[in-house]
Amino acid sequence: MAVYTPGQVVEETGFSLDTLRYYERIGLLEPVGRNAAGQRRFTEEDVSWLGMVRCLRDTGMPISEMLRFAQLVRQGEHTIGDRIALLEEHDRKVEAQIADLCQKQGAIQRKIQYYKDVRTMRDMLPEQAS
Repeated sequence: MAVYTPGQVVEETGFSLDTLRYYERIGLLEPVGRNAAGQRRFTEEDVSWLGMVRCLRDTGMPISEMLRFAQLVRQGEHTIGDRIALLEEHDRKVEAQIADLCQKQGAIQRKIQYYKDVRTMRDMLPEQAS
């Protein structure tokens, strides 16, 4: 079974050491094991879970919902329906964010084209003599 140092987990997940400690303190991450010297060692399961947490965080899920999801996972398979519902609701929010971003991107692209057109028209005008 592979184990990871905190530094390796930072590299793998992109979370800072402070964030990892915070997630462990609030219960988003299960207590991390330690070696004989008392140094924290993460398992592949920890790293995999943090990958899911990264995905949820990067898509805007509030910590309270991530904690709810973590609680459901720890309660066992009988909560799968609740997990699906939670993730489906989050997915709907992500879809709405994507649609909103696409709309805003369209506005940005139209403004870019407007400025390109202005520049083209300006470049086509004869220069004025000084």
